[in-house]
Amino acid sequence: MMPPPVTDVLAMAGDQVLDASRLLWPGAVVKPGAPVPSVTSYVQHLTVDGRPLYAKVSVCGVSLVSVAAGACGDLATVRARQSAYLTTPGSLMAREAEQLRTLSGPARLTAAPLAGYARGVLFTSPVAGPTLTDLIDAEPGRTRELLALVLGDIAAGLARDGVGEAVERTAIRERGIAGTFHRKFNGLSGTAYLRRTGHGETLATAAGRLRRARRLPPAPGTAVIFGDLKPEHAVFSDRARPVYLDPGLMRGHPVADTAKLLSRLLLGLIARRPAAPGVVLGGTDSFVRARVRRLPAEKRSGWLRELVLLILMDTLNILTTYLTAPPGLLLSAHAAAVRDRARTLADLLDHATAPLASGDDGTTWWRLYLTCVREAVSACESD
Repeated sequence: MMPPPVTDVLAMAGDQVLDASRLLWPGAVVKPGAPVPSVTSYVQHLTVDGRPLYAKVSVCGVSLVSVAAGACGDLATVRARQSAYLTTPGSLMAREAEQLRTLSGPARLTAAPLAGYARGVLFTSPVAGPTLTDLIDAEPGRTRELLALVLGDIAAGLARDGVGEAVERTAIRERGIAGTFHRKFNGLSGTAYLRRTGHGETLATAAGRLRRARRLPPAPGTAVIFGDLKPEHAVFSDRARPVYLDPGLMRGHPVADTAKLLSRLLLGLIARRPAAPGVVLGGTDSFVRARVRRLPAEKRSGWLRELVLLILMDTLNILTTYLTAPPGLLLSAHAAAVRDRARTLADLLDHATAPLASGDDGTTWWRLYLTCVREAVSACESD
């Protein structure tokens, strides 16, 4: 069975965006725009009676990379599965629409404005302003302050009354770091998948170490977490309080949001070559140390161990997704830069996972990870 051509999959998703927009706004002038580079859901610019919007649709509930690799069958099978998926009440975009309402409702956070939802397609209004990455690039000396602002805002909002009950109905567990890692790297299919990256041996070694590493046990009454807290998902439209995009709310250990945010921030240091990476790393370290000091002494090492494990899992998750993206699937400039530095990142994962089987405490793991990031940044600066 042949995997579906990427162009046909994207065209199918684009047609579904048009169908949904015409259902929501009958008689309006709908003008489709360019697709947005993405390896997960299909995202597209469009205007409705001149109003700019983003449209987002999930294909069969999995990433576009997986669909293009044949995980959902050939094109005819994908079309049939997608037709059924779009009408599923619990489809990914249906849950994301509800989660945007939760963020702006009981959580009392500022979320991307929901413009509409129909037939599995989510429509949101654009949010203007610098992202967290933009602000840190412009003012690296504020790294600690900005990280504390975003993570503190999220934690306070998601702890409010009514949020937990809403998330029980709409959790997006597909975006969790550990869940994604174990889906991707278990068994023979995981080994075959890693071979397609071009760095299979090194990455398989790192994945094996991460699978065997001791994790923190689930905490009773686990907190609600954002689940997909990337730097680009916090936009400072008024430079005071962030607007949040693309939630993946679920229950999990609170360290997971810190891990996703730091993983993607520091991956960006390696990919983007900003002006002052050392200042950003220093601010990140200062933020983490301040966070750890607020914990009871007996919990500090475990928290740091879990932080490093999740950061490394997330780095491996997204690196392999970018490396296995097929020709024809649009990649962002960031994703292309990460692919260009694959050898450096594979070495980082190899070196940073090497001590995971030891009894070293979390502080040692965190310091080693930061050292590996510094070495990776230096290696890229010398390219």
